[in-house]
Amino acid sequence: MRQQRVRRGTVMATSIIGIAALLLNGCSGGDDSESEGGVKNLTFAASTFGDPGRGPLLTQWLETFNSSQSEVKVTSAAVPYPTFGQTVLTQMGSGQGPDLIRFDMPEFESASDAGLVAPLDDLVDVSKYDLLKQPDQFMVHDGVRHGLIFEASNYAMFYNADLIKTPPKTYDDFLNTAKSLTKGDVFGLAFRQTEAEEAGVWQDIFNYVYGFGGAWSDGQTLTINSAKNLEGLQKYKDLYDANVIPRGADAATFRRMFAEGKVGMELNNGGYVSATRGQNPNLNFSVAPIPFPVRSQGAILAPIVINENSPNKEAAATFIKWALEPANQVKLQEILGASSVATVTERSPEKLKETPFLTVFDDLTDSSLPQIVLGFEAKTPDIRKVVVQNVIAALQGKVDLKTALDQAQQQATELVR
Repeated sequence: MRQQRVRRGTVMATSIIGIAALLLNGCSGGDDSESEGGVKNLTFAASTFGDPGRGPLLTQWLETFNSSQSEVKVTSAAVPYPTFGQTVLTQMGSGQGPDLIRFDMPEFESASDAGLVAPLDDLVDVSKYDLLKQPDQFMVHDGVRHGLIFEASNYAMFYNADLIKTPPKTYDDFLNTAKSLTKGDVFGLAFRQTEAEEAGVWQDIFNYVYGFGGAWSDGQTLTINSAKNLEGLQKYKDLYDANVIPRGADAATFRRMFAEGKVGMELNNGGYVSATRGQNPNLNFSVAPIPFPVRSQGAILAPIVINENSPNKEAAATFIKWALEPANQVKLQEILGASSVATVTERSPEKLKETPFLTVFDDLTDSSLPQIVLGFEAKTPDIRKVVVQNVIAALQGKVDLKTALDQAQQQATELVR
């Protein structure tokens, strides 16, 4: 079960250096929140609306809602992933922002801890829906529901089935396969390893920590420098040192390389299925569980929330209730690809024939965890920065890994006091 959340009275900054005060069209509190015809105009912000593969389909899904009734209209707003959290949190902290937001977990925790997210208990009766229990538990803080799952995307091992006939079953197999494939302009593996992709590095190393039995905390105390964490992150560093990855390549670059058959394996989430097919529909790839000793891996949990500043909370709840209807959940899941949605759904025979490995992702739901620090959820972005900076320093040879984790433990402990 989920650890009890530690409330720390986080104060949300109302300005962030380097982030412009971008105001999305149709933001809450604007003069045009209600049209002349009495229609409630809402804005739904999500980085996925900018996804070249899924974005247009999600926009069409919104239009299905808009055409289903005449009282509420929802308009999509795409903000790029690297700046999404900071941009939207800045708006919300200044009393503005979109009515509906699809957050990633660290920013969701920060927003809810700061009182920027509207409680949903009186707006949506969740007892009417068959919610997925494992991911849904993270939507409730101290007995108060602040969100509902929009997308739950478990991490697994993607592999090029033309290069790899039998997927690795152990870490040693994983390492040896990566080594054997690396030659010329082909690499056996790829992952993020630069400070510029801080959030992505955190997502990647999470699998190594939890896959080797580690954890960032015990729910009350940080355990960044534990022996298990060191073991898992040493495996990550061993792969880096083995030169089996395209060093310095960002995610966009090495994902294109995977689509082109120049990277053999990646650890990624279910949302990557649609993106990969969008880049190369003919790529022969498959998916298997991550071959680490412990079946425990990260998941991208993306809650949908209502902005506490929105003057149209009831209208926003109308959209959420529509989204939770069985037919609309099935359609959303089809758009999202290998991800799960808020409720228990059944994959169609057609979809399973088209993508047999969908069941691999679904079977990982009960062993997947959101990429937050349990007990320190609202401080995850701060802890993440400290951990990633120190781990990258170790990768680059500036300090040994044990010392790096000891430093991260000390610095993060000071941050959460």
